[in-house]
Amino acid sequence: MTLITIILAAGKGTRMCSQSPKVLHSIGGKSLLRHVYDLSTKLENNTIHVVIGHGAQQVKSSLSTLSIHWVEQTQQLGTGHAVQQVGGAIGEDATVLILYGDVPLLQESTLHRLLSNVNEKTLSLLTVNLKNSTGYGRIVRNENNEVLRIVEEKDANDIEKTIKEANTGILAVQGRALKKWLTQLNNNNAQGEYYLTDIIALAVADGFHIATCFPESEDEVLGVNDKLQLAHLERVYQLQQARQLMQRGVTLRDPARFDVRGTILEIGQDVEIDINVILEGNTKIGNNVKIGANTSIKNAIIGDNVEILSNCVIDNAVIGQNSRIGPFARLRPESVLSNDTHIGNFVEIKKSHIGQGSKVNHLSYIGDALVGCQVNIGAGTITCNYDGVNKSQTIIEDGAFIGSNTQLVAPVTVGENATIGAGSTITKDTPARQLTLSRAKQVSVINWQRPIKKEKL
Repeated sequence: MTLITIILAAGKGTRMCSQSPKVLHSIGGKSLLRHVYDLSTKLENNTIHVVIGHGAQQVKSSLSTLSIHWVEQTQQLGTGHAVQQVGGAIGEDATVLILYGDVPLLQESTLHRLLSNVNEKTLSLLTVNLKNSTGYGRIVRNENNEVLRIVEEKDANDIEKTIKEANTGILAVQGRALKKWLTQLNNNNAQGEYYLTDIIALAVADGFHIATCFPESEDEVLGVNDKLQLAHLERVYQLQQARQLMQRGVTLRDPARFDVRGTILEIGQDVEIDINVILEGNTKIGNNVKIGANTSIKNAIIGDNVEILSNCVIDNAVIGQNSRIGPFARLRPESVLSNDTHIGNFVEIKKSHIGQGSKVNHLSYIGDALVGCQVNIGAGTITCNYDGVNKSQTIIEDGAFIGSNTQLVAPVTVGENATIGAGSTITKDTPARQLTLSRAKQVSVINWQRPIKKEKL
């Protein structure tokens, strides 16, 4: 089967109260339109057309790397008019699938069921039964339960407004028939628009059967029109991700307080994740990993048996197995920690390699550094890597011991098994296996009087 998918994404989204086009607002760190596009790519032999209008250039730029045929609807005159803009690209023998750029949670299984009903005399329509169908087009059936037409909310009479079966707008039909019906649409309705839904009555008049199917849940076909609906679908999506992870054996302390904003490429067994953890980008997590509360992890590779304590930020970093991070630690991009490392509270690592078994446990900044194995870096240590123009590297060789409150002014090398005395400022390379320290002479002043505040009169 040759498939043409048309994604309607031209609307302004006035109720979003935003300068960004509606379809660029995100769920799970991915735009609404990207969700729909990604779903479409799972269908075989599929050519994807996206109809854009409001903020067209912005929408195109956001998905510029993807294989999309862009079609611009310069005037937004309704859904039927939008599909008409693609008319010339619709193959007569192809099956045409109509999707919407603001309906992000549709499932692949639903589309397969929808497409399986299409033939030369059958149009397949996705409908949903709603407790409150206000605002939706209603499915009008005859006494034999056959679909006759769809009536939009503004054109419905009082009896039709009581119908609970609503139109999702999602349908599939043979291209030849669709092209014919598109030429027969008119805008004689309350909104003065060309409704795509009018093709249902035209199909019935041509002797077509309207086959309907339903989604597994109402949330699957809900569109986003305002920030309340966006927030609702965000939580639906996140709970879906949480359930999938728990089915794979992950322990989530509270599935309602956990967010995935990207792709978990790999995740091992016996992983425990506490509350308010955010996983962004592409992340790999090994076996027996524990992630503490309020931690953000982005584009990271985390080895086996790693413990990340609460309130850490991990960004584009690699953590070797059997390591311990935090609490309140920050690993910035291009940080690579070897196995058995310890990065403690209020420590920041930036663009540095930390060797196996090394420890940076307290209140330190290590940037643009190459740290060897079995190095101990004391509290308050700073690698002074930036002179205001250039960034330089600090090298700390295997077995070195850096005393507390030390400043290492790069470029500088600390030799193998060297010791740096606490409170030193090191500006020159230090020899291996020696103690190096740099301190001003300590002086005590006799009869010194501490200043005393004078009382105000």
